Amino acid sequence: MRRSVTKTIDEERLSETFAALSSSTRRAILARLVEGAATVNELADPFDLTLPAVSKHIKVLERAGLIRRGQAAQYRPCAIEGGPLSEVAAWAEQYRPVWEDRLDRLTDYLSQLQTERVRDDRGN
Repeated sequence: MRRSVTKTIDEERLSETFAALSSSTRRAILARLVEGAATVNELADPFDLTLPAVSKHIKVLERAGLIRRGQAAQYRPCAIEGGPLSEVAAWAEQYRPVWEDRLDRLTDYLSQLQTERVRDDRGN
C-alpha cells in the first residue's frame, strides 16, 4: 500500500505544501479562508503585519497551490484550494496503521492499569 500512495503523490509539491504550512501566519490565513473568500485587506486585519508582509505570505500559499486569487471588479479575493491539502491527508494516511496500533496498545495498557488499581483498592 505504501508504494502506491508514495507514487501517486508529487513529492516536490508535497514539500512545497509543508513549507507553506510551516508558518503559523499562513495556517491562520488558510483557517480564515475556510470560512470563505477574502481580500488581502480582510486577511491582514487580524495580524500585526504590514500589507506587503501579508501579501508575501499569500504569494507563498498561492505558489504552493493552497489558495487561488480571483477577479471581482478591482478586487482579487483569495480562496482556499483543497488539492494540496488532500495530498497531505493522503500522505499522512499511510501512517494510520502505526497510529492505530500505538493507540490500541495504549488503550490496553490503561485498561490493565485500571484493572490492577481496582484489585489493589479491593485488597485494602
